[in-house]
Amino acid sequence: MKTWPVREAKARVSELLETCLAQGPQMLTKRGAEVAVLVPVDEWQRLQAAARPSLKELLLADQARAEWVPPSRGHARRRAPAPAK
Repeated sequence: MKTWPVREAKARVSELLETCLAQGPQMLTKRGAEVAVLVPVDEWQRLQAAARPSLKELLLADQARAEWVPPSRGHARRRAPAPAK
């Protein structure tokens, strides 16, 4: 994977794109730090599909997905329940 400084990538965007399509993902750096990767769209779609099941797949699954943990609700103050009448 070739590394491209952002300044160079901006000046040579056509070459960056052609290299990505011919050789695969290309790393972009900003001030020496890796900040982004340019990948061909077919590889991106493959990675997205492999990353997680779709909502349809979750709903049609035979077993429950018990490993899902709901996000925390934070530390917001909550109102006390209304007194029963």
